[in-house]
Amino acid sequence: MQDSAGGADSLVTYELRGDVALIGLNRPQKRNAISDRVVEAIHDAVLRASSEAKAAVIHGHGPHFCAGLDLSEHSQKPLFEAVKGSRRWHAVFDAIERGTIPFVSALTGATVGGGFELAASTHIRVADKTAFFALPEGQRGIFVGGGGSVRIARLIGPARMGDMMLTGRVLSAEAMEHWGGVTYVTDEGGALDRAVEVATQMATNAEFTNYAIINALPRIADMSSDNGLFAESMVASLATMTDDAQDRLRAFLEKRAAKVKAPGHD
Repeated sequence: MQDSAGGADSLVTYELRGDVALIGLNRPQKRNAISDRVVEAIHDAVLRASSEAKAAVIHGHGPHFCAGLDLSEHSQKPLFEAVKGSRRWHAVFDAIERGTIPFVSALTGATVGGGFELAASTHIRVADKTAFFALPEGQRGIFVGGGGSVRIARLIGPARMGDMMLTGRVLSAEAMEHWGGVTYVTDEGGALDRAVEVATQMATNAEFTNYAIINALPRIADMSSDNGLFAESMVASLATMTDDAQDRLRAFLEKRAAKVKAPGHD
């Protein structure tokens, strides 16, 4: 059930479905543009999800996921206030990317600018065929400030990101999947259901392993090969020592857990 504290009048809604939290951007009349108040509402919802769920989905109410930064608010900010605002986005989105549970984003319609930056902070991105992606900062006379120069560039490469920013190029969900910015593409209207399905599956994983995947992998990617391999050995050894892992390994060895099968084979 949807919590009353995250109801229809909230900038961000919150719902707990079993072990999965649903966080909904709720400014459909503004194409879910992100203001300072929205950033703080996302922060509160992410903290709540991290404390009571095992996985989470971020989606947009209405036809669009998020059209990005609320420019009417941003254009009035003094320089240092803009810097602090950008750093706040970094902190809130980092709590998604490197928090304690995995996040999936369900993308529909506009996934533009700061909306794409928010999606890039999630671990898996599910887009339906209405989703489109753009980074119009070049045309607006601004620059990405929500972590896109790091997160989006690492997803699709700095050259492709630069192309989007310099030319205003708009990509479909299928094209963005080809570029590596989207993980799954669904038919129109299917993004949220597929995202919840994926999150529900992730919620069945060992909690420590989920934590290691979302925190160790990006850090190892920043290391040299030698340091990364050393870190991998440490994390792998720690994961095996948890009670959860011991129970799961025992179930597999005793043939109480299913084996991995080829796609299409039940």
